[in-house]
Amino acid sequence: MNKEIMRILLVLWLFTSTVFATESNVEESFDKAQVTFVSAAQQFDGSWCFKVSVRHNDEDWEHYADGWDILDASHNILWEKTLTHPHVYEQPFTRRLCDIKIPPKIQKLVVRAKCNRHSYGDKTITVDLTNPKGIGYEVKRFD
Repeated sequence: MNKEIMRILLVLWLFTSTVFATESNVEESFDKAQVTFVSAAQQFDGSWCFKVSVRHNDEDWEHYADGWDILDASHNILWEKTLTHPHVYEQPFTRRLCDIKIPPKIQKLVVRAKCNRHSYGDKTITVDLTNPKGIGYEVKRFD
C-alpha cells in the first residue's frame, strides 16, 4: 500500500506541476505585446515594406496591442505603425507598413510591439537587412 500511495502522489505531482507551469507561461508571455515574425521586402523603387506579426492577449478596448515600431541600432524610433482596434480572435496577427525609405548606411533595425496598458513588450526582433534570413525574420532584396 505504501508503493501505491507513492505512485498516486507522483502522478498527482506530475499532473499539477505541468498544468500550473503551462498556465503561468501562457499568461505571462503574451500579457505584453510580442513581435513573433518580421518580413522585410525591398520594393522596385528602393523603398521597403515590413510585415510584422504580433501576439498579445488582447482582451477588449481597454487592453490590446496598439502598435509596433521600427528602430535603428541606437533605439531611435524611425517608423511607427498604429493599430486602431483589438484583435481578440485573431492571434497572432500581421500588419504591414510600406513606402519606408531606409538610408543605405542602416543595415540593422529593431522591431518592437506595444499594448495600451503595459507599453512595450519584452520580445523584439533585430532584422539584418544584409542577411536573407535570421531568427524571427526574412529579408527580400532587389539588388
